[in-house]
Amino acid sequence: MKRKRVAILGSTGSIGRQALDVIARHPERFEVVGLAAGRNVELLNEQIAQFHPHVTATAADGPEGLRAVAVDARPDILLAATDGAVAFDAVFAAVDAGIDVAVANKELIVAAGELLFGHAKASGARLLPVDSEHSAIFQCVAGEPRDRIAGIVLTASGGPFWNRTREEMQNAAVADALQHPTWNMGVKNTIDSATLMNKGLEVIEASRFFDLPGDRIHVLVHRTSVAHGFALFTDGNVIGQFAPPDMRLPIGYALAYPDRLADRVADDALVALGGTSSASATTLGFERPDRERFPCLGLAYRALAEGGTVPAALSAANEVAVAAFVDGRIRFGDIAPCITAALDRVERAELTLDAVRAADRAARAAATAAVDSRKVAPA
Repeated sequence: MKRKRVAILGSTGSIGRQALDVIARHPERFEVVGLAAGRNVELLNEQIAQFHPHVTATAADGPEGLRAVAVDARPDILLAATDGAVAFDAVFAAVDAGIDVAVANKELIVAAGELLFGHAKASGARLLPVDSEHSAIFQCVAGEPRDRIAGIVLTASGGPFWNRTREEMQNAAVADALQHPTWNMGVKNTIDSATLMNKGLEVIEASRFFDLPGDRIHVLVHRTSVAHGFALFTDGNVIGQFAPPDMRLPIGYALAYPDRLADRVADDALVALGGTSSASATTLGFERPDRERFPCLGLAYRALAEGGTVPAALSAANEVAVAAFVDGRIRFGDIAPCITAALDRVERAELTLDAVRAADRAARAAATAAVDSRKVAPA
């Protein structure tokens, strides 16, 4: 079997490190040809010594360094695992070159997904989801007629505040918001889980990946995070995808697609469905999310419905509000109002990459002003 050439943007981040863990277990399947990192040069050097990529880059190399890894390394598949908009141009260049992209960058699909899928259709590149929920849906609808998909369900853990009242969440501490019940993620994604904005952003992503309107994309809270998504069909049947909460599984699926890796043996079916080796039973529970306690979810549906550059504004404003909360400048309960203020002030525009960048800048400015107006006084 010919080895698949892999390049990674964001190799020293959580997703990048887990992807290299998958690749290291399958040297007969994958060859690392490009690695791009931010400022963690020490870890990047360790990765270079282990995987011997042909092209590497750090933040010091700027956009051209990212593009070199994404395109000049000539990968068969590019893993886009950076945060924010830093790698947008590199990913678009890879797609335009017909290179498949495994997408682990929410901002890319939320802000510019419509454009990116248009470029992929023109070039023939495949866009493969890495988020566990979108990977689940991707697997559930494989080979199914598009007009027979009645809807899809994304599951959410509910985060650390699922059983808290709105009043209790208002002044929640950063340390409490970072206590995710099942997943080990970075600070920003963990706070997004606490507000349920992560699920809202995933609703927008799902709309792009599966070409569905918001009213056909549903969210259910599932606390144990073993059921990742479901497809609802017009004949009443439902197909779901189950797996332990381990990001290496959707990463491996995307990298190996359309094949599957062969490195896990399901010798205990109950464990595979979220139980323990000593348990005799397990249960699966699902709950409807409460949008009054978690208003960020509703803001995401609003942005999706308004379309254009509004999702880009939502993503940018959320980054500003979350950073302000983590820094102690606003309360947890101020995150959604700051995002709302930004959405209310940002002008709508036709979707282009330049318009996305402009909406991002305007939303950040508006969100910053909203943060300043609500700033918490020093203790």
